[in-house]
Amino acid sequence: MDHSLKYQVHTFGCKVNTYDAGLIQKNLNSNGFAPVVRGDSSARIHVLNTCAVTAEATKEALRYIRRLKVKDPFCTVVVTGCAAQVDTGSFSNLPGADLVVANSHKGQLPELLNKHFKGELTEKVFKSNIFKKEDLEAGGGIESQHTRTFLKIQDGCNSFCTYCIIPYARGKSRSIPVSELVKRINDLYAEGAREVVLTGVHIGDYEDDSTGKKYVLEDLIENLLAKTQVPRFRLSSLEPVEVTERLLDLYKDPRMCPHFHMSIQSANTDVLFHMKRKYTQDDVRKSLLAIAEKVPGAFIGMDVIVGFPTETEEQFQDTYNTLAELPWTKIHVFPYSERPGTRAAALEESVYPHVRAERAQRLRELSLRRYEAEAKKQIGTSKKVLVLKNAAKGGQGLSHDYWPVDIMGAESFLEHWSGQEVDLVVTGYDHSNKQHMEGHLVAEVKV
Repeated sequence: MDHSLKYQVHTFGCKVNTYDAGLIQKNLNSNGFAPVVRGDSSARIHVLNTCAVTAEATKEALRYIRRLKVKDPFCTVVVTGCAAQVDTGSFSNLPGADLVVANSHKGQLPELLNKHFKGELTEKVFKSNIFKKEDLEAGGGIESQHTRTFLKIQDGCNSFCTYCIIPYARGKSRSIPVSELVKRINDLYAEGAREVVLTGVHIGDYEDDSTGKKYVLEDLIENLLAKTQVPRFRLSSLEPVEVTERLLDLYKDPRMCPHFHMSIQSANTDVLFHMKRKYTQDDVRKSLLAIAEKVPGAFIGMDVIVGFPTETEEQFQDTYNTLAELPWTKIHVFPYSERPGTRAAALEESVYPHVRAERAQRLRELSLRRYEAEAKKQIGTSKKVLVLKNAAKGGQGLSHDYWPVDIMGAESFLEHWSGQEVDLVVTGYDHSNKQHMEGHLVAEVKV
């Protein structure tokens, strides 16, 4: 084969990008390009599927391009994804970036590469108004060696939170029809997927009116449970006001994994207002209490930003105190990072970086104490654990309720049970595991 057509996709950022990377691979493969496995140095084309959620994410991509060109000055570097859409100038002026294909043109990547190699392109940047983009590029997201797959059900966002650039990177909210998702999940099941994570930029905005009837997220889940066989479904981020009674009722079905990832960002009403989040501290409180009541034992993770420009010490403490008394399992803490192009970056107020870091440390310590306490409660319990084909970072299984599990004596049966659910009894909690800061649960197979 033509070795100049061997490529590798490098994915940065969120689960939606992971899904999109699968689509990029599928499109390239069907147009004569050949993927190389990770670690193979023979790739001559490098596609960077970039993230733009922070200014640092774009800088990371720029550094990566320079490293690729130092290793192989004659390789072809294609920049696509969110940073290509919103930070186009950073790449168009960089000699190491051979092609810049924004999200608006991502579907044309194979065609543009072919034209590039034939010398038919007169420019290197391909970008248009992302808000005019209607399609969602369905059909990505699976790698055959994985048991879990991320499935994009929705893309774009209409919220325009003041700290966030993503609407400008991905456009308006639009959704894949229910019927297409049912078919896609049945195909994924046939290909070996045993857990499907429904993901998107803002899945709470899911809306399908392609049949003349309006379907929302709860309707989609009902259809997936009725018309597919995948044993495990998991949802990505939800906002407090999206945790409805109807949604929680769906978790009575054992195929819905009792795991919630809450996009909280703050638990102080004034800070939420300045972030342009459409809920209050009371909504945060009600949503977490409702989950704990309706889905007992659920794993509740959440995202919180500290050091937002208008956040005072008192407001941070209010968030800390509010969360300390509510039910949840783990907090993903993000010190606020200025993102050029957002309204928050233009605010006159600012929190010193060292204060952001100190607040982040305090909240992480709260999270670590809670996580460890919740982990120890799992000892002695029985769990259904999906044995992972590719055990990332030392974890060999993922429980129904989202606990990473090391399986004692797994070597003897891992090959046989890979990709299947097994019943385990949790026998301990190892907090010294350096690969997972919080450590692993340790379990033995039930006999």
